[in-house]
This record gives sequence, structure tokens and C-alpha cells, in this order.
Amino acid sequence: MLHRRQLTRYRPVALVAVMTLVAGGLAACSKDGPDGTIKDFLAGWRSGNLSSVGFVGADGGKVAADDVVTQLQELSGDLAKQSLVLTTVGNPKTTGDIASSEIKLDWTLPGGTPWSYSSTVRLTKQNTKGWRVVWEPAIVQSELTTGDKLKVRRIASKRAAILDAAGTALVTPRDVVTVGLEPQKIENLAQVQKALDTAFKSIKVTVDMSNLADRVKNADPTDFIDLVTLRRPDYLKIRNAVRPLKGTVFNEGTRNLAPTRAFARALLGTADEATREDIDANPDAVAQGDVVGHGGLQQRYDTALRGTSGISVVIAREAADGTVSDAQLFSTKPVDGKPIKVSLDTATQNAADVALATQKQPSSLIAIKVSDGSVLAVANGPDGGTVDTALTGQVPPGSTFKTVSAYGLLQKKAVTADTPVACPKTATVDGREFKNSGGEVLGSVPFHEDYSKSCNTAFVGLAPKLGAAGLNEAATALGLGGQWDLGIDAFSGKISAAATPTELAAATFGQGATAVSPISMASVAAAVARGQFKQPKLVLDPAPAKAAADGAPLDPAAVAALRSMMREVVTGGTGTALRDVKGKPVFGKTGTAEFDDTSKDTHSWFIGYQGDVAFAVMVQKGGAGSEAAVPVVKTFLNALAG
Repeated sequence: MLHRRQLTRYRPVALVAVMTLVAGGLAACSKDGPDGTIKDFLAGWRSGNLSSVGFVGADGGKVAADDVVTQLQELSGDLAKQSLVLTTVGNPKTTGDIASSEIKLDWTLPGGTPWSYSSTVRLTKQNTKGWRVVWEPAIVQSELTTGDKLKVRRIASKRAAILDAAGTALVTPRDVVTVGLEPQKIENLAQVQKALDTAFKSIKVTVDMSNLADRVKNADPTDFIDLVTLRRPDYLKIRNAVRPLKGTVFNEGTRNLAPTRAFARALLGTADEATREDIDANPDAVAQGDVVGHGGLQQRYDTALRGTSGISVVIAREAADGTVSDAQLFSTKPVDGKPIKVSLDTATQNAADVALATQKQPSSLIAIKVSDGSVLAVANGPDGGTVDTALTGQVPPGSTFKTVSAYGLLQKKAVTADTPVACPKTATVDGREFKNSGGEVLGSVPFHEDYSKSCNTAFVGLAPKLGAAGLNEAATALGLGGQWDLGIDAFSGKISAAATPTELAAATFGQGATAVSPISMASVAAAVARGQFKQPKLVLDPAPAKAAADGAPLDPAAVAALRSMMREVVTGGTGTALRDVKGKPVFGKTGTAEFDDTSKDTHSWFIGYQGDVAFAVMVQKGGAGSEAAVPVVKTFLNALAG
């Protein structure tokens, strides 16, 4: 026998019992015979109304029909609310005033698992009263006795891991400490709250304690009021500050966590104990105590990662001393979850997280392996972020989009890198004035200088030579706006139709109706470095079903010129702060993106590549590309180089 505590109770999900009677051939039989009584009994079992059936006990004494209904419910236990099909097997066997009939019970257990077995119903004939069912618990199941109950236990499956590109688990059990309060131990709540807030902020953890006074007031004196669960290394940093506080209490344990709090947080999501909402949304598969994915990959692939729990039907039997034991009747084995493999590289992800760690504004960094398109890092800030803007953001690209326009112009041979192109202070198209950042004026300079120093008016002047069709052709060649399938939501960009001269002018230097995400612009940088568009790869196993095909090779002459121009951005243009980073030469383009006509705030961008790593950085409301995005790139590349 298994003790009750060894198995987890399965939560029944149906609201009413559903029982179906299948009594083949009984309609033609006499109601006065045992077969007719059996038919009425099974129908009444199904409906809960046994008033038309007579019952006696094993000793021959009368048993009330209502008592039988009650006992059927009690004996069925957890199965009382599950679907049941009752079927007669053959005809009753009759010997004088005694008969027996075999019946089959087909249960549908929680989660849809079938369980079938046979039972025997005994009958006796009492003179003029006709046939009576001999009531006994064994009718429900042959091993049941009075006071027993059928119970359903869940056998939990083992949740699988999310693996990195090297096959190493990213999310593993890690030591944690939950910091809480015990009301009866608190001497000065305001003082404790202030000290805790200071300690939490010192490790960059924000804890909402705005309703703490009410929580303490409404709690029992010995309750544990949970405040926050910290990774043990973070807890140790503030241990000496929080343990002496009167009222604080601490619970140690483990949780499935990524290497650091910020590590690809918005992408990975979290795996936590199921909430009431989780259970109500999926009652057949999720029960109290289960670990469920919330957000990101953990939620997207929750079913595969969680696996399928096993199920066990037992007889719960209470002994004279009050202990309850389980006798197993039926079980299915759990199926452990299947790992999900992603392309993330731990070293690159850590470098990306470090680069965003000091950002106070929402920010994103994507890194892609140039050679094969693998996504190496997906970082969002601050503190890992809760929304995966790196993949799904939809914002103007600003002057990083000049990379796309420049490729289109070079490919069409509308200009060469050395063609003189005027860069006036302003340019007017159909009455709309366009200007350069900071009122810059370059005069007539080679196109490569217009690009490296990010002259808007030069691109406005070239817009008619590119045209709406040329703009969209260039964007398509570099992979923007296509149907991507990375195994997780990602925005590949939406390119302006550029249907009017003013919209074409704006779109040419990354304003107007064009919208992109950091991953789409990192992919542009990778395409230039590679000489061909390859859709980024993120989820490797299971492989996405509808990944975009590789693009055609880019125009060799145009892409060679564009690479040289991107290098000039760093050596003598708007990205010179990157000249001294560790490692190989850096190629890139800054961007300053206006996003609201009523605000002077702008998003700060930089896209580029170094060696086999392409990247994009966006800092929301970060100002010019050189002000916020470039320093992030510098930190990232230096951290990556070690």
C-alpha cells in the first residue's frame, strides 16, 4: 500500500456526473425479470434516481434507495464527477430466486484517461416484490468496502530545461531565500519597511510594499508575509542589513532559474508554481503544486516542457487509528517534459545584460551570429525587462535605416560612395521642411560622408532617385517585412509605402510610417556583413515550421561600398567612440528616431557588426544614437572580448 502523502490529489474538473447507460438488447426483455431490474438500476445510477429499484443488504434486510444513491456518490469519491458509461455484459445468470449480472464500467478520468473494468451485480427475488438488487460496495469496484472512497492521485512529470546552443541547461534549480515578515515579531513596521526598501534597492530589486501595513493588520500573528524571493548570492549581499530587523523571517529553498536575474529574462520567462488562474484555465492538465511557464519561452512551450502527469486511482481506506492508506487500482506513468533548445550563447548574453545594466530607460540589445544567423543574445533593460521589445518592438528606425536606403541607391547605381551629394541645413518637399540633427551643414560632400555623418537632407535630396519601389526592394533584399518564424514572436518590420513625396523623403532616412524591431535591424547589419539575408534562428528544437528562405545574394559592389561606409561611421563619423573597443574593427550606423510629433524625445539606435557578431541597440528616449546607444555597444563589445 502507498501512504496518502506519497501521491498528489488530482483536482476533479467536471461540475456534474455524466453517466451513460448501454444495455444492449434489454429493451425487448421483461421488466419483471432480473434483466429489467438491472436496466432500471443502471439507469438510476446514471440519473441519481433509484426510486424504481428495490434493494436489500447482504443479510436480506431492506436498504433505502436514497441510501444507495448516497453510498454510490461516496464510494465513487473523486470519480463521482467524472464521465461513466455503464454496460451490461451478456444476460443475467439465474438460479431459482438468485441471479447475477456482469456489468462493465468505463470511466473517463481527469485529463481524458480511460479506465475500464467489470463488476458483478447480485439480485434476489422476494416473492411478490419481484427482483431486488443486493446492495454492496463491491458493485462500484470489487475491492471496495463500506467507508472506502475512490481517489485520483496525480503523479507529477519532470519539467524539462531550456538548453542553450551548447546543449547546457539555462534554467536549473538554484538556491533562493524568501524574505518575509512575521507580524508578532514586528516592533516598528515603518522603520522595518524603510530599512528593507533601502536594502532591496541596493541590489537593484524593487519590491512593492505600498500595502504592507494592511497585509500585516489583516494577517494572523504567526503568518509568514512573503515580500520577495531572492537568489542566494543577492540575499547574501544584504544579509547583514536585513536579518537584525525586528520582524523579518526567512525561508530557504530552490527555484528553477536562469544564471542571473536579468539573463534573457523577457525571452525566457519564468517557471513558477501554478496560480489559481493557471489551474482554472487548464484544469485537466494543471493542479496545485505544478510548475507552470509564465511569459516568454517558458509559456510558449509550457506543454512540451511540462510533460504529461501520470494518474493513479486508489482506494483510500481509513484505519481504526484514523490513518488513511492508499491501495492502488490503476495508474499511468508520467511522461517527462521535452527540452527546448535555443541558439543563445551564455557569454554573449551575459555581455549584453552587462551592457544594459546601467540603463534607466527601457532598452534592448540583440546579437546575431553573422555566419549562420543564430541569435546569440536577447537582452532588455532595465533588469532584464518584462516585455521583449528586442524581438517584438515596433518603432521608427531613425538613421539606422539609411543603411537600407544607401544599399538601394548604390545597387541602383543612383550614386556611388564618392558621388558628391549636397547636405544643406534644411530641405523642403511639397511644403514640408526637413532638417539635420543639431542644424548640421556639410555642403557638397561625397555620399560616404553624408552617410557616416548622418545627413538627413542628403537622403531627402536622393529620395526621388530611389523611389518608393527602390526603397521597398532594398528593404526586402535585406530581409525587412518578411514572414519570419523564429519559434517565438518577432517583428520583422513594416516598410512605409512611401506613396507621397514627403512620406518617401521621411522614409528614406528612417522616419515616416516605417516601423522596425531591434532584431530586424540587427538582421540588416548581419545581412550586410554576410552579403545575404538569412532569417535569424532562435528556437532550434523544435525547429520552426515556416522559417523564411534565404535571400538572394546582395549586389557585391553595393554591399562592399556599404561596408566601407559603415566602417567610416566608426573611424570618422557619428560612432567614433567605438574606435578603441577591444577586438576586431567595428562597422555600424547610428540612429536618432523621432517617435512623437508632440515630444522632443528620441530613441537612440546603433546597428553594426564586429567579426562574426552583428548587433542592434535601442535605448528608448535615449537621445541621439551617439549619446546612449553607442556607449552600450562599447560596453557590450568590451565585455564580449573579455
